[in-house]
Amino acid sequence: MNTPLDLLLPGFAAAFILTFARVGTLIMLMPGLGEQMISGRLRLSLALLVTLVLFPTVRPLLPTGNAALAAPVLIGLLFGEILIGLMIGLSVRMVVAALQTAGVVISQQLGLSFAMTVDPTMGGQQAALGNFLSLLGITLVLATDLHHLALEAIGRSYMVLPPNGVPGMADAAKLALDAFSRGFALAVRISGPFIVFGILFNLGLGVLSRLMPQLQVFFLAVPASVLIGMMLLVAVLGLVMGLFLDDLGRYLGAFLGR
Repeated sequence: MNTPLDLLLPGFAAAFILTFARVGTLIMLMPGLGEQMISGRLRLSLALLVTLVLFPTVRPLLPTGNAALAAPVLIGLLFGEILIGLMIGLSVRMVVAALQTAGVVISQQLGLSFAMTVDPTMGGQQAALGNFLSLLGITLVLATDLHHLALEAIGRSYMVLPPNGVPGMADAAKLALDAFSRGFALAVRISGPFIVFGILFNLGLGVLSRLMPQLQVFFLAVPASVLIGMMLLVAVLGLVMGLFLDDLGRYLGAFLGR
């Protein structure tokens, strides 16, 4: 004989799994909390905790009834939730990746593109300046409580994209393209002073080599470019990181309707 608990348990478990599918994917990609340097157990525990917190408010939005518990329907809903989590999480990641892109551009302008180190956040070798900017950006995200805004955006995502199946591919492509263009534009704005410096510095070296052909311009250019570039980086570091935090905050605020 089936008890009321036996009837409610399958629906409760299915709703929890659907909620965890989106929340877990977003936590895995969240700036500051989804980095590879953070223990996987810690991220899993945080995802379970956030799922438990959001579950009472999310469950009424999930499909109910015996039809929703059918295997094909449940698999489709699960796939849709994972896809929504990947779509939103990777879009935010594209904006955060602007720091790594800016670091590569800055390294090329300063003649430090050969200085490569292991990226502790995502793995692989990247430009040392890009890794420095990425670590600094993640530190500032946590220090300025922007991760709280990201957690709030996770809950708000259920209002913007309710769990009713696979999202439209057109909307997903538009969101990805907007995030990519926003991240690239942010990277250009961050590296803008160094692009101008590189153009003026190389133009000055060209003029100097024409005026003094006997001067070994190469031996003068490399140390001067690194020294002046580092001084410029120290001078504008606060400004460019403030620009990054402001742009990331406005992008997360767009999910909250702000």
